[in-house]
Amino acid sequence: MAASRYRRFLRLCEEWPVEDTKQQRDLGSLLRQRVAQAFREGENTPISDPEACDQMYESLVRIHTNFYKNKYPRLKDTTFTGVTVEDCRMILATDILKQMEDMKKGTWKRLREKFSAKNAEEDSK
Repeated sequence: MAASRYRRFLRLCEEWPVEDTKQQRDLGSLLRQRVAQAFREGENTPISDPEACDQMYESLVRIHTNFYKNKYPRLKDTTFTGVTVEDCRMILATDILKQMEDMKKGTWKRLREKFSAKNAEEDSK
């Protein structure tokens, strides 16, 4: 029975998309890591709590198939702040988050990093 559970989770991992803009923060990549940890021995992995495993699988399938999105449709595709889904995706992209971290740095810290990078390049030549 563990083999069929393992195959179901693998099939779900294959179907679940991985968003490239959210490196190491995507639900699809987290799901793949967790399945790899839970089923270390592949199909031969003993499952201590089969009911919890089945419940986890069913919950993930409901999320993946947009069960709740279809059950509770929204009139508008915006958040309470008025931001659209595309705007949220753009804001949460890894590149934008890195730019925001750079903006948080002080002027002296940015200058120090800039000149230390230039000095390292000159030293390597």
